[in-house]
Amino acid sequence: MSSPAEQYARARERAARAATPAGRFTQSLGFELDPFQLEAIQAVQDGAGVLVAAPTGAGKTVVGEFAVALALETGRKAFYTTPIKALSNQKYHDLVERHGSANVGLLTGDSSVNGEAPVVVMTTEVLRNMMYSSSPTLTGLGFVVMDEVHYLADRWRGAVWEEVIIHLPPSVQVVSLSATVSNAEEFGDWLRAVRGGGNPESLRVIVSEHRPVPLWQHMMVGTQMLDLFVTEGAGPGSTRVNPELLQRISQAERSASSGWSREDAGGPRGRRGEPRGGRRDGRGRGRDGGRGRGGGERGRSDSRRRYDDAVPVLERGALPGGVASRAQVIDRLDREGLLPAITFIFSRAGCDAAVAQLLGRGTRLVPEEDGRRVRDLVQQRVAEVDPADLGVLGYHDFVEGLARGYAAHHAGMLPLFREIVEELFTHGRLRAVFATETLALGINMPARTVVLEKLVKFNGETHAPVTPAEYTQLTGRAGRRGIDIEGHGVVLWRRGVDPVDVAGLASTRTYPLRSSFRPSSNMAVNLVAQYGRDRAHELLQSSFAQFQADRSVVGLTTRVRENETALEGYAEAMRCDRGDFREYGRMRHELGELEKKLARQRQHERRSDIARSLEELAPGQVIQLDGGRKGTMGVVIRGTKRASAAPEPTVLTSNGSVQRLTVAGFKDVPEVIGTLRVPTGFNSRSPRARKDLASALRDTVREPRPGRGRGGGADEESGTAYPHRGEARVDELRAQLRTHPCHGCPEREDHARWAARWWQLRRETDDLQRRVSERTHTVARTFERICDLLAGLGYLTPDGQQVTQEGQRLRRIYTELDLVVAESLRRGTWRRLTPADLAAVVSSLIHEARGDEVLDARMPTVEVEEALGEMGAIWREVLSLKSEHRLEGDREPDPGIAWMVHRWASGRGLDEVLRDGGMSAGDFVRRCKQVVDLLGQVASSGAEPEVARAARRASDAMLRGVVAADRLD
Repeated sequence: MSSPAEQYARARERAARAATPAGRFTQSLGFELDPFQLEAIQAVQDGAGVLVAAPTGAGKTVVGEFAVALALETGRKAFYTTPIKALSNQKYHDLVERHGSANVGLLTGDSSVNGEAPVVVMTTEVLRNMMYSSSPTLTGLGFVVMDEVHYLADRWRGAVWEEVIIHLPPSVQVVSLSATVSNAEEFGDWLRAVRGGGNPESLRVIVSEHRPVPLWQHMMVGTQMLDLFVTEGAGPGSTRVNPELLQRISQAERSASSGWSREDAGGPRGRRGEPRGGRRDGRGRGRDGGRGRGGGERGRSDSRRRYDDAVPVLERGALPGGVASRAQVIDRLDREGLLPAITFIFSRAGCDAAVAQLLGRGTRLVPEEDGRRVRDLVQQRVAEVDPADLGVLGYHDFVEGLARGYAAHHAGMLPLFREIVEELFTHGRLRAVFATETLALGINMPARTVVLEKLVKFNGETHAPVTPAEYTQLTGRAGRRGIDIEGHGVVLWRRGVDPVDVAGLASTRTYPLRSSFRPSSNMAVNLVAQYGRDRAHELLQSSFAQFQADRSVVGLTTRVRENETALEGYAEAMRCDRGDFREYGRMRHELGELEKKLARQRQHERRSDIARSLEELAPGQVIQLDGGRKGTMGVVIRGTKRASAAPEPTVLTSNGSVQRLTVAGFKDVPEVIGTLRVPTGFNSRSPRARKDLASALRDTVREPRPGRGRGGGADEESGTAYPHRGEARVDELRAQLRTHPCHGCPEREDHARWAARWWQLRRETDDLQRRVSERTHTVARTFERICDLLAGLGYLTPDGQQVTQEGQRLRRIYTELDLVVAESLRRGTWRRLTPADLAAVVSSLIHEARGDEVLDARMPTVEVEEALGEMGAIWREVLSLKSEHRLEGDREPDPGIAWMVHRWASGRGLDEVLRDGGMSAGDFVRRCKQVVDLLGQVASSGAEPEVARAARRASDAMLRGVVAADRLD
């Protein structure tokens, strides 16, 4: 019981906090903040930048929301940036709900809502483009929130984050929100260097590894769910794999090999029948609220559990190989009170198939009344979509699944459909979602349980194992703060899945953040235009990529310094009062290296001569094998095969053995000492044939005495048989050594030993310095090579110091194939194209076929085909120029959707456009928006009037139907 004085002091403290912006903000939330959130909010209030690294679902965004509130309170602007449009949409709606639509705007590639509001949500690319164009919207900017800042590691888009961080004015406070990474301090050091001039008070790094909702890891074997780790008596954080799980998997493997039994569905499982490995401490799903629906039920009764476990697996439809069907998994989770759940499948077709399987089985996860309300809501949301298109989009199965409580979520869906799924799931109206990994990025769709069907996914190039960082990001969706007392991650066991590997994924906590930054042509012209080439060079030196490269050589430079100190000591030890022993040692070192080189050359030439001689041997020739000892001559019975990679003739020796000759078996070129007729059809496997031929060999050909012939032991090191020009230098060095003053020093060999050490260490140090040089200034050197290329093409002045008129056009082209676009505009490649033709041509610049896509590659018009041919030639020219300048090339334009885009831009219906096209509706809509975005860049780039006019008309023609109905995605 605290004293009145203590109570009064605490009351005064609370009142003082409430008088600050941070205090008012925290009081308005209605829930208690964690220490890391309070610390970060206080740092923002104090004027510092912050880097907050915390697990998914820990509440990082509260810090960004405080920056927004502080901007509004202090009369400044705040930009809230995200990596994807879907997350921008979600944050926009969240902030509108809190601050009102008048105060919040949205800017994405194809949407502009109240863009001059004091708070604007946008994708990071939009902010980058605003800075390069010196947009007046930046005036008064006080805060930039960078949500999911760890996305700067993304191979394709990560450079945008670094560009923004480097170029933002120093007066702007940056609030960076990241997933947990192991090198947060390193990233923070870089942020301090570029944002605060190295001032340690300019940025606070706040790391929290605490999950507010504990996460339990499981594996499901058949339909039985067991703990992944031992928990009972092992203490918190145990990483020892559950032996019961290992035993159950062993049983399942035997059953899968011999046919399924009743136990495969989760039969007798020990004294408690618990599917979690026998937790008895009350902290598992059996704890009140952890297993029941809505956190209130305690789970099914033991009698019901025993009944379910005893149902034969064939009756329940288990799949071969010990894997429960998707319907079985959802049923199991539903009975255990572990819904809502997200099942990550890593396949768009798999996600759709999962919904179809549940529909085919008649699964219902929500009451019918709730389903009717969902139908009404969805009908309102799709009101703008042409009813004729809804059938093409699979609308009826989509809404039926939603009304029953489940849906798919992947990039191949119509963006509007994905947004509906996100909204319904967030508001608790869906119980199961089958998703690809795109759902794990930022979008706030937490669940009680996350299921991973497989631990291998396609990464864009190949099927690769899920990384520990990806595993944590995916399972991090499990456990809703304020709703669940714990979350659950479930991996489905199938043959080939090792629980030890799963445990390694679940327990790894090392996720380093690596920069993917690399300059581009567009970046180069924008930097030169804004800062000049020299200043731009300096700016790129401050990129996180260069920061990491420089840090990677810290250890090397330390070793270089240590070696330099040792070299000074060696030089002192070899000092000689007769003369310059370093010079004498240099000549001895050169002589030794040259002698080794000559010996290697002689050996190489000798081996080449031996190989050539063996290759020329013919059947019947008798050769000396190893210097004339008894039994060391042989007759060739088979020559070298024509297609053989190495000469390997076969001989019969004088003692009757058969040998295959190789270069390694000779010290010198073998000498032919006679000939002998080998019987036609000689069978080397016949002992009698071998004996007769060996006898004839001994009787016919006289064995040479030891030491006779070329094979008798030419001096390998003498060099007399293989003279070289370098030997003159050897003689010269030997003469110089004999006349050097130090040659007669009585301590010469002692000094020489120190000199040998000096030269060896000098060689190692030079190698280290070369490695340091290769890693230093790598980003800036790439920038300089790009500038040289652009100067040669006329986008920069010949000295590379200023941007030309053509370069000004390139400044407005933000696409991977920026030079192809700029060159196409400069050469008039698109001059005579209709709007539909131009849209089709532009689609080749943004489309990149997925690995499983088979698209209709027909050309819509002759003009499109000719333009694409010219663009292909331009791409090859650019590729060749980049190769000359030692720059990485760009992918080739892909006309795979030109036919579909042309039909859409010509006013055709969605059914006709997609028919036989091989592309999903969602992918097509997304590509259309990217085409519209690039057309807008072309129209505003200063292109010829007729091209700009065609680009605007093409953009208008594309923005209709399902493409226009989803402008906020």
